[in-house]
Amino acid sequence: MVSFEEKETENLRQKQEEREHIFLSRYASFADMSKGRDKEEQQCDIRTDYQRDRDRILHCKSFRRLKDKTQVFLDPEGDHYRTRLTHTLEVAQNARTIARALRLNEDLTEAIALGHDLGHTPFGHAGERALNRITESVGGFHHNEQSVRIVEFLEKDGQGLNLTKEVRDGILNHQTSLTPHTLEGKIVRLSDKIAYINSDIDDAIRAGILKEEELPKEFTDVLGNSTNKRLNTLVHDIVHNSEDKDDICMSDEVQKSMYGLRKFLFRNVYTNPAAKGEERKVANMIEQLYEYYIHHTGKLPGEFKNYIRQGEDTERVVCDFIAGMSDKYAVNLYKDIMIPKSWGI
Repeated sequence: MVSFEEKETENLRQKQEEREHIFLSRYASFADMSKGRDKEEQQCDIRTDYQRDRDRILHCKSFRRLKDKTQVFLDPEGDHYRTRLTHTLEVAQNARTIARALRLNEDLTEAIALGHDLGHTPFGHAGERALNRITESVGGFHHNEQSVRIVEFLEKDGQGLNLTKEVRDGILNHQTSLTPHTLEGKIVRLSDKIAYINSDIDDAIRAGILKEEELPKEFTDVLGNSTNKRLNTLVHDIVHNSEDKDDICMSDEVQKSMYGLRKFLFRNVYTNPAAKGEERKVANMIEQLYEYYIHHTGKLPGEFKNYIRQGEDTERVVCDFIAGMSDKYAVNLYKDIMIPKSWGI
């Protein structure tokens, strides 16, 4: 016989799902209408499917490794520069604020945001470019696709996280050139840009590469003259232009200024010799690690050797191993493999 307390617990998830239909916008993605998971499993009695996905991402190993992966500046000396993890948290916060204001599904939004960069390489986009060039003959490397590979396969020793289709769609399609199929995914796609444009300016100013007054006035007159003002302008603009619409929109003026500022960063920060002078070394290191493990697969950790035994392409598995490394792990491994050690008696 089921007790009253057990009956109440069994209904908690359903009550949340019912509340979504009452309080959320008609354009929201409702948890009880998800397209589901690749592998069927019993639902949680207190959490919706999207809440469960968020928790799985938050507790996975790939998420924890983001704390030691480069955002823009390679292994910076200083406690206040962004890492890939702090960037992810800033994306999640911006995205949740927008989703809540628009009465869209905050849980789905947060899950996509927390998972969008799981597949990023060590050393940021320098590492991504190196792996993409090395693996061009087997399909190349793109961090959004790697993020999906992680949640579908690599996590939990080849079992994956079995996330819902909506979360995986948002993770895959957060790139500028792609379009997610949910409004929540579209929010994350824009929130990613909002976060990195503003945090990269802040970090570049901290590093002495930029000064606030050097930012083009045509863009700061629209967006604001500080990180706080720019974030406020961008978030408010999206909310005001997307309310009661089946799309996530920005005004022409604000969107033009945001992308103009992004182009300015590419010219003055992302390709700045002072900030990026070490990136050639990153490419050389990743190339040498890749060649070493292609010819010494027996030196791979156990789970990666198992993937090869199970029929996964060796090139892809070596790429998986390197992409998952933190900056420091990659450097220490390179030293261990490539740098001669002093003779000890």
